[in-house]
Amino acid sequence: MVTSLVTLQKPKDISVDDIEAELREIWHNYASGVSGVATRATTFSVIIYEPEEIQQLLAALGFYTNPIDGEHGPATRSAIATAQQTYDLPITNRVDQATLKRLRKEFKKLPPEKRRFSNADLRGFNLNEALAAQNPCRVITLCPTFDDEDTGVTAQVSAYCPVQKSSGSRLVCCEYITLRGTKEALDRVDTLVKSLVIADLPKFVWWKATPNPEQLLFQSMAEVSNCIILDSSYYGNPESELLKIHQLVASGTKVADLNWYRLAPWQELSAASFDPPERRVALLEMDQVGVDYEKGNAAQALLYLGWLASRLNWQPQDYKQEGGDYDLRRITLDGSKHGRSIDVELAAIPVADVGEVLGDLTGLRMSSTNLDANCCTILCSETAGCMRMESGGGAQSCYIQEVTAISDQRSDLLLEQQLQRWGEDVLFEESLEVTAQILKLLDAAQN
Repeated sequence: MVTSLVTLQKPKDISVDDIEAELREIWHNYASGVSGVATRATTFSVIIYEPEEIQQLLAALGFYTNPIDGEHGPATRSAIATAQQTYDLPITNRVDQATLKRLRKEFKKLPPEKRRFSNADLRGFNLNEALAAQNPCRVITLCPTFDDEDTGVTAQVSAYCPVQKSSGSRLVCCEYITLRGTKEALDRVDTLVKSLVIADLPKFVWWKATPNPEQLLFQSMAEVSNCIILDSSYYGNPESELLKIHQLVASGTKVADLNWYRLAPWQELSAASFDPPERRVALLEMDQVGVDYEKGNAAQALLYLGWLASRLNWQPQDYKQEGGDYDLRRITLDGSKHGRSIDVELAAIPVADVGEVLGDLTGLRMSSTNLDANCCTILCSETAGCMRMESGGGAQSCYIQEVTAISDQRSDLLLEQQLQRWGEDVLFEESLEVTAQILKLLDAAQN
């Protein structure tokens, strides 16, 4: 890898020419040291908004000494556990809303001179290597810092050529441009960022934070992109964030939620369980649905319900949040086209063996109050098992199946797939529409 660091201290003086000149110099130096031709960005441009608040908070509070890289591996999880133990919080090794709130509170208590940390900042170089190896691209990473003083933006420019093709005759290379500064400073250079994307290539934005349509930078990135890529598993309050995503889609913005793709095995097995002709008819008798998910994030459960309701033409009718140990939510759907009212229960289940993604589905039960109906279906994750769903009772004979999670649950691996399929996802949009209708019922009831 060849790298150049350019410090641009006056935001008003930042120009695309400064960065492009550095790239040209890098390519000149690179070409003079290798044989063959280097292929520059020819497939896509991707802008990554990488705030990584968790690692920065942990570093400032003295719990984390490894690089700030956006990868929540063993070192990050260990630091989270130590912080949770220090602040007398449940030890989960992951940041839930209570932990994040406490970390922010403790950080604010620090005097300004203590809010700094010396951890290396490696954000901007963590695009999946397999993706970079096969797709000459341009990656622009925006890295907000915790600095109290706005001293401008620094730009780090580099080129990475991991693979040589055709017996050494051609190099496949990616260009990395990393901009660092306070949120306010990055807001100021939105025009610069838009100028850095390559005009004739597909343009993606991977927004690794909650979507904020009011934020100038988010607005600007949405305007320039062919697709905004989000991950609702990140969100501490997925209900409000899913409504924001729906608003973006309704306004014509192309949006992809990586968490949606984690539902594929559950959707496929749900559909397959009703493939036999005798069960297709029984599907119309279904009027009870139970969805269990790992406590901490209800996004997958809500998106799954939106998908199921949109496929069966069920209309949201009522939403009640009961709470309790399982944070129960009861939703009524109108299936009057089939003469049914459908009762749904969403339950947040505490699990000992937490998965890689917060809020993974753990169990699903679809059944009927008509005990003669042949529609009872139980799906459960391999880790959680079927015991809770099977204990639901009833005299029906149930179709029971374990669901194997997709092997590429991690966001960076799902991103690789998303960058290959940037067209409109009609099924996601239709499902999200119903999910938003359900959430609006709760919002109306609370207000």
